[in-house]
Order: sequence, then structure tokens, then C-alpha cells
Amino acid sequence: MDDEVILNYLEELAERLEILVRDENINLDDVSSSGGLCLVEGQYILILNSKTTLQEKIQVAIKALQQFDLNDVYVKPVVRELLES
Repeated sequence: MDDEVILNYLEELAERLEILVRDENINLDDVSSSGGLCLVEGQYILILNSKTTLQEKIQVAIKALQQFDLNDVYVKPVVRELLES
């Protein structure tokens, strides 16, 4: 399956979990990161570095979403397989 489609599925799942997804350029002088999950004033935010590859964004999203209980949430089979691996 195409990486762009997988990333879209992961972003849709995040939004259903009320996680705000932001694509930001987070390359600073001394810091380079692929992104990650943070909690700001009770709101989860998944930040994806706009300068990274689709595969890196997918890995960041997977790592973030694995922290949530998805047992009672419909997750597309291809996404569930990624989250459980």
C-alpha cells in the first residue's frame, strides 16, 4: 500500500481520537527531530516534521498511536497490523 495512503489513515485515526495533527518544520539549529506526541493544556498534539520522509512520519505516528487503547475503536486492518507490530 502507498505510504501516503497509510499516513492519511493514521492521521484520520488520530483525529478520531481527538488528537490534533500538525505538520511543522521543527528543524532548529541544534535540534533535528521527526516529531512526536505532546500534551498541551489537556489536548494531545501529534507533531510531524514536514522535512522528514513519509516513512519517518508514519513511524512517528505509529509510535504515538500505540500509546492509546484502541480496543473499542475501529481501525482499518492495515493500520491495526502496523500498530500491533
